[in-house]
Amino acid sequence: MKNMRRKAVAGFTLVELMIVVAIIGVLAVLAIYGVRKYIANSKTAEARNSLGQIGKDAATHYEQEGMNPAVLLPGSSTAVLRALCASAASVPSAMGSVQGKKYQSAGGDWAAAADPTIGWYCLKFELDQPQYYEYSYLASGTTGVAGGTFLATANGDLNGDGVYSTFALAGTIDTSMILNTAPNIAETMPEE
Repeated sequence: MKNMRRKAVAGFTLVELMIVVAIIGVLAVLAIYGVRKYIANSKTAEARNSLGQIGKDAATHYEQEGMNPAVLLPGSSTAVLRALCASAASVPSAMGSVQGKKYQSAGGDWAAAADPTIGWYCLKFELDQPQYYEYSYLASGTTGVAGGTFLATANGDLNGDGVYSTFALAGTIDTSMILNTAPNIAETMPEE
């Protein structure tokens, strides 16, 4: 009887405690990895969402039908005009502004020109929240001719080590005068 009481009062053995500590250590490592992956994914979501919106904005502008502004005489016609937005300056203008940090754009960054055919103003795109990436939009053949293209990019350096994450979305006008946008965003080292 005395033997049974002593056994009931005894605590955990050293082996049991070491197993619990090892399990907690493994769970902590997995949790840290998961949290880091989640944070990196949330940062890269900004670039993916923004480029998707830029692509939609470029297609929307291209599909707007315009016509020659000259007066039409009775019985005459004019061609429907389509055009891509002209290229835009990068925001921010230097990669150093987003290298390992966030950049808060000023209002003039996105609407540098109030011309409805130029850059960000034409695309009706802007970010009013701090951003991790430098965005650029380049277009060629903007008058709506076959072979016209656009390339929207987001470049970032999330941890400031000089290695860049690059996201790109391309579009081209085919011979039927239809703007085709790439089905996926090209990613190079997205979580660097």
